[in-house]
Amino acid sequence: MTARRIAVVLKGYPRLSETFIAQEILALERRGIGLDIWSLRRPTDRFRHPMHEAIRAPVAYLPEYLRDDPRRVLRGLAWACRQRSFAALLRVFLKDLRRDPTASRLRRLGQALVLAREVSPEVAHFHVHFLHTPGSVARYAALLSARGWSFSAHAKDIWTTPDWELTEKLADAQWGVTCTRDGLARLDALGPGRTRLAYHGLDLARFPAAPADRPPRDGRDPEAPLKLLCVGRLVAKKGHDDLFAALGALPAGLQWRLDLIGAGELRAELERLARERGLAARITFHGALPQPAIIVAMREADLFVLPTKPAEGGDRDGLPNVLMEAASQELPVLATAFAGTPEFITDGTHGILVPPGEPKALADAMTALFSDPEKRRRLGRAARARLVQDFSEDAGIDLIAAALARSAGIALPAREDAA
Repeated sequence: MTARRIAVVLKGYPRLSETFIAQEILALERRGIGLDIWSLRRPTDRFRHPMHEAIRAPVAYLPEYLRDDPRRVLRGLAWACRQRSFAALLRVFLKDLRRDPTASRLRRLGQALVLAREVSPEVAHFHVHFLHTPGSVARYAALLSARGWSFSAHAKDIWTTPDWELTEKLADAQWGVTCTRDGLARLDALGPGRTRLAYHGLDLARFPAAPADRPPRDGRDPEAPLKLLCVGRLVAKKGHDDLFAALGALPAGLQWRLDLIGAGELRAELERLARERGLAARITFHGALPQPAIIVAMREADLFVLPTKPAEGGDRDGLPNVLMEAASQELPVLATAFAGTPEFITDGTHGILVPPGEPKALADAMTALFSDPEKRRRLGRAARARLVQDFSEDAGIDLIAAALARSAGIALPAREDAA
């Protein structure tokens, strides 16, 4: 009997900013599930994480724009016209197109035609990361090829997709998961009982033990400035503008340096903002880096800062994995009480949380933490204990692996055999 497989549909693969997806794919493979990866676009990052090298799943790329490979799209259309479910697909698509008459909607249909035609006969089920555009491709391809589909919803897809579209996708999918209670509440309001909570967690085996100790820097010595670290894409929802405003409001005598890791559309604007505020000499823009380099930076830093907030159009974070990565190294965290962050960090216990969009509160919290190395040490240790006790990778992966196995008719090997 041919082994059944799962087709994992992604917007882009591999992506440095989506370590949580790579971690999940690798963990599912280790559970004994055969995967094929289908990406809507080719990667643009210069680096790859070690996890990407460990993943065995074959990767196929759909034409990002239909004009990129019109013959492939036409072959998909010709094949689709011969399928019994083509009329049903057209009804669903035309209904969507009336409410969303965009080139993007047409592109998703074309990609779905290619996917449905080219996917391996061994694939018994589609699983998609993100419910917005990737969810449309997976939904159309599943309908056309008479397969089931499921989803992992994360952040932007939950908060920026129209209610009508989320409602219909939730009704069509066999099941889904999301990574925060915040997101689960929104999805449950539109499709009760269709989604379960599955935190990404962290595979601690991939991380070194936390540093034995950190220098008790307090920002008073010009020769030993406090080292701040922020890791996140340079996009509005990460709140870098608030971070720069807070840094500009710190007492003049405090000595600090900021390492900013991440790439994105706002880099030029943020570099200009740093110059205008007189901060440029203290901030290093590193761009996107692979995970080993990020862990080195976390081990050398004194404080991790991530002031996420809602962006224009409703985009927002889920539970940023970098917070858990910082906790793995006992690096104290200063963040905002927003989205999924308070589900991991309790203010004053596992880190410090301030209201989103309030640079003064951020500056006051930084000033207090600068002068208290012992508190930083205590917060870092508590965050790691929280991570180990409640946010290991296993619980979420066990839930997803079992659901995928049921949907695809796969018999999972015993855990020790899968490993």
